[in-house]
Amino acid sequence: MAADANSGGPVTRRPADDEDDAGTARALGLSTGWAVFSYLIAGMIAYGAIGWLIGRAVHAAILFPLGMLVGLGISLTFIVYRYGRAGSQPPKGADRDR
Repeated sequence: MAADANSGGPVTRRPADDEDDAGTARALGLSTGWAVFSYLIAGMIAYGAIGWLIGRAVHAAILFPLGMLVGLGISLTFIVYRYGRAGSQPPKGADRDR
């Protein structure tokens, strides 16, 4: 029988705990995915609107799609900066002196 976590005794994990951990990891992954998607859409909308306004003022319709592309590029740069690239972390133990 497992001891209570507050009693200081050993606590054994149940299979249901592993399922909860998997559900939490999945929820965190979905949260990250939605955040990345939101950054992409928001960048395109914001810079597309700026391009549209400037393009309307100077009568150059090309500034709207250019603004959207610039917004997409800025969003991608921010996403790479914030979430990093795959494999960019040094392997464990690489910082030890030999």
